[in-house]
Amino acid sequence: MTRNRNRRSGPPSDGSRKPPRAAGAVTRREAAAPAPPPARPPGLERADERREAKVSRIYGFHSVAAALKAPRRELIRLYATPAAAERLSADIAARGLETRIMSLEEISARAPREAVHQGLLLEARPLAPIDVAELPANGLVLVLDQITDPHNVGAILRTAAAFAVDALVTTERHSPEFAGALAKSASGGLEHVPICSVTNLARALAEMGDMGYWRIGLDSDAPVRLSDETLSRPLALVLGAEGRGLRRLTRERCDRLGRLDLPGPIKSLNVSNACAIALALVCERLPVED
Repeated sequence: MTRNRNRRSGPPSDGSRKPPRAAGAVTRREAAAPAPPPARPPGLERADERREAKVSRIYGFHSVAAALKAPRRELIRLYATPAAAERLSADIAARGLETRIMSLEEISARAPREAVHQGLLLEARPLAPIDVAELPANGLVLVLDQITDPHNVGAILRTAAAFAVDALVTTERHSPEFAGALAKSASGGLEHVPICSVTNLARALAEMGDMGYWRIGLDSDAPVRLSDETLSRPLALVLGAEGRGLRRLTRERCDRLGRLDLPGPIKSLNVSNACAIALALVCERLPVED
């Protein structure tokens, strides 16, 4: 009888047999598997916050205090040091807000990097933007043409609140988030000035013109001084980004261009500083609203 060459060979001899795996030993496949993430210390779990949709983080004493007093702001929870929570205890109680007492270090771990939170971090829903059609019929409005720096926009909002500006119009794209550093720079102004977010600024300016708004673009090279312009309500003051200024279509939708009359050798300013000077000039000459 011939031997079946296709027959599977028997077990290897004792010399080639692999030794059994010792108890607790790790296989090559197990060693290649990724290690589980380290557990967070108690009090730093973020799973519940990550499940929250559309959460704005607001930090700093003045920004948080203004948000607590704003009835249109929907609040979620507050992280605070014992001292900071005591300072705002009346407002916290009035809103019935969930408050978690933590150390400065624990709040810093939750806040954006390098955030000056002063022991307060508030989670809230973003404020709902208004539509162009909701702008007041006799209003004073600021229009921002793709100004992206959150500190500048925050400072503009703070100034707008100080001068009783009725709304701020900005683009959905190429604009910062209305929370975090912007809210801190606004120092509470975010809660007082409605935001009108538009997809097409040129179209929005055209709609505002149809509503009767006189649209003045701020331009350092304009032939006419802003202080010489004839001003009346409703009025829209249009500001461009630093360096680039107003875009072509934005300029074309303005009724006039005006410049600030600066006597010194430097003829341009930071956009938030220019906004403050322009609003001071405008509000001196506009009729006072009741």
